This record gives sequence, C-alpha cells and structure tokens, in this order.
Amino acid sequence: MKLDDMRVHYDRDELRREDLCGDPFEQFAVWMQEACASDLVEPNAMSLATAGVDGQPTQRTVLLKSFDERGFVFYTNLESRKARQISENANVSLLFPWLALHRQVVVAGVAERVPTSEALAYFVTRPFGSQIGAWASPQSRVVSARALLEMKWEEAKRKFQEGLVPMPSFWGGFRVVPRAIEFWQGRGHRLHDRFLYTRLEEESWKIERLAP
Repeated sequence: MKLDDMRVHYDRDELRREDLCGDPFEQFAVWMQEACASDLVEPNAMSLATAGVDGQPTQRTVLLKSFDERGFVFYTNLESRKARQISENANVSLLFPWLALHRQVVVAGVAERVPTSEALAYFVTRPFGSQIGAWASPQSRVVSARALLEMKWEEAKRKFQEGLVPMPSFWGGFRVVPRAIEFWQGRGHRLHDRFLYTRLEEESWKIERLAP
C-alpha cells in the first residue's frame, strides 16, 4: 500500500461566482439536492467538530435532520461528550464530505439548543428501535460489555411496548447557526474552486473566492 501514489483527478464540475446563489442556504439546498440525486451513501452525514474548555478538538459523524435560514439541525443525547463540550464552548464546525461529487461544504458557527417542541416533533418520527435506543444508551460513557447495552434496550422495549415511547429528558437537538459557510469544488491540477460566505451584521452575506 503506497498512500503517496493515491490520487483522484478532480474534473467533474466547476464552481463560478456568477453561478452562486446570493444566500448560502439556497446554495446549500442546490448542492444537497444534487447529492441526494447522486445516490451517495447518507448525503446528510456530516462531521461535527467540537472542543471543550481543554481546547482538545473532537470529531464524529452525525446526521443533518433539517436546515433553513436559521441553521443546520442535528439531534443527540444531551449527556453525550459532544453535548457536554458544546455546553462548555458553543463554537463548532461542520463538514459535508461529498467526495464522490468532488465537493465539500464547511460550516463554522455556534451551536444552540433547539426548542423541546421541535425536538419532540422529530423524535416521534423516529423508528421504534431508534426511540428505544435513545433510552438504552448512556452515550459516550464507558460500558463493560455490549451485552449490557442489549439488556438495557430489551428492558426499555418491554417498558414501552404498550404505548408511545416518550422522548427522554436527556435527549434533544442543536442548531448550528453559521458565521461562515465554504463551498469547495474539486478542479484539475489541484486548482480547486472555493467560495466563502461570511455573515455580515445586517444579515447579508459577503462572498469571496479563496485560493486552493
């Protein structure tokens, strides 16, 4: 295995300033729609980077569940490591790695809790097993064996089999409100197209081309 010989030639598309939407959420919607139409594996998967008070960055993949002009929403256990770090430092980053399309989107912003009503509206749409899993898993905490997780899942399944599964008090969502959003399109000779949207005070956006 020679990693230094691995190369992909980026020649699928180009990104021009005149083709960009003036609003980054509109541009994101265009790219997300194209990603979904391209049969990518989980096009709504995004890497979430957080850092607590110790400054040590942590990354993991989460799923984007909605977005609009307010920001990008994901859901999680509110006692997880990511949630604890967000409570210490709300500055986060998102990365959408649409590698098959030679595209990336990078979001820098602040994470804030979504209202409980919004989290509940999503929770009730989750499959039964996922709802039970939210009760069963003490996310990010040390467990001695998988069998303990499976036992807790079975216990929760028996407990709630008679009716609707309530949303745990320790489960909810975050909205990443962006300060900046970068759209990256791979190009030949590593001369990639990069455009950065930066939020201005009057809720408008400045668009700049970045060198690759």
